[in-house]
Amino acid sequence: MTTVTLPTVSPPPGRYAVAPGRSFAELTAYYGPLATLRRRVTLTGASLTVPETESGSGSGSELMSQSESADARPVFRFDLAGTMKASLVSEHVEPLADGRHLQLLADLDVRGVAFPVLLRLRVVRCAEGRMLVVGSTRLPYRLLRRATGFRLPWSRPATRLRLLLAAEFA
Repeated sequence: MTTVTLPTVSPPPGRYAVAPGRSFAELTAYYGPLATLRRRVTLTGASLTVPETESGSGSGSELMSQSESADARPVFRFDLAGTMKASLVSEHVEPLADGRHLQLLADLDVRGVAFPVLLRLRVVRCAEGRMLVVGSTRLPYRLLRRATGFRLPWSRPATRLRLLLAAEFA
């Protein structure tokens, strides 16, 4: 009989940050099927806060259980600069069925206006004290422009945007 250890989705409780040079963000504008703009966005900061569980056991699989209150869920924060000066803060983190993906309901704060975003993250590696995630989200450009005032150059038409994020929290 073999024993299988299931991977945990969340590191132990604490506050994790991204070291300089260990993150990546990219903004891509699409007009129909064509990419009209692809630009790296400076990720000035990213953090992950994993709260203590009420039971105090500290197991990674229990940190992400759906029965916990909203205060006990991990909080992701990404601060962007450059083309898109914004911050992305998760309000609700939910593990998906396969155990290696997270779904974040977040607010993209652009110029003081919160725009709702659904970000799906893939947990590439989760070891003791480290977590490497890669994820992307699609944003409707017209709604984002109307709500926040964010505009691309007039020579770059777009119908939607894709924001790609990769970060290693340690």
